[in-house]
Amino acid sequence: MSSDRDEIQIITFYEFKALNDLPSLKVRLLGAMTDLSILGTIIIADEGFNATISGKPADVGRFVSAAGAILGTKLVFKSSFHSADPFRRRFVKVKPEIVTLRQSVEPTLGEGTRVTPGDWNKIITSDDVYVLDTRNDYEFQAGTFDGAVNPGTAKFSELPEFVARNLDPKRHKRVAMFCTGGIRCEKFAPYLKGLGFEEVFQLDGGILRYLEEVSADESLWRGECFVFDERISVDENLEKGSAEDTSAAFKSK
Repeated sequence: MSSDRDEIQIITFYEFKALNDLPSLKVRLLGAMTDLSILGTIIIADEGFNATISGKPADVGRFVSAAGAILGTKLVFKSSFHSADPFRRRFVKVKPEIVTLRQSVEPTLGEGTRVTPGDWNKIITSDDVYVLDTRNDYEFQAGTFDGAVNPGTAKFSELPEFVARNLDPKRHKRVAMFCTGGIRCEKFAPYLKGLGFEEVFQLDGGILRYLEEVSADESLWRGECFVFDERISVDENLEKGSAEDTSAAFKSK
């Protein structure tokens, strides 16, 4: 939640959509970031875009309009506020994927798998639902949902191997998954459907939207949510948390 002292707005946004002429898009997006004093990172690929950026609220509002026009869409974003800018530089990166899974996925298989934050508690408290945290170990350690399974990964592309070792479509009929803002689940839900898992659920908008929409007395979230900027984590009010950054130590193992 914002307060009088919070001067910087941080937003995350992504979309899976076909993009063309990535070098030109990079130049235009970086130009818009520079003109509007926006910091952070935008990743673009043939499959779409993924970003976390920050700036003064008025500048962020103008950037949302400008970037939407450049990308040919209306940006849907999640927002939080902080008293200092969590980024020091601005980047637009062209990559093979906007979130790296290194697996072939048919996006249309994800249709019908999204669950609203308001319905999420009912899903994950069902006895026959396997609740999978699709994030990495250091993210899980900062906080997670009651009863969620930690896959113990250091990067998202390791998750298919975890599933191959531990899950079976014949035994795990119903699988619910979540991530920070939703993008990893947008890829992994159709991936699981492609493997033959019968019912797959993904938390629409991820943990950040859940924390925004579900009241504290009803929340099944425990701890803080790891974020990939200088805040390290946010608490249940989407304000800077107190978690330590253990990602480097875990990745070095």
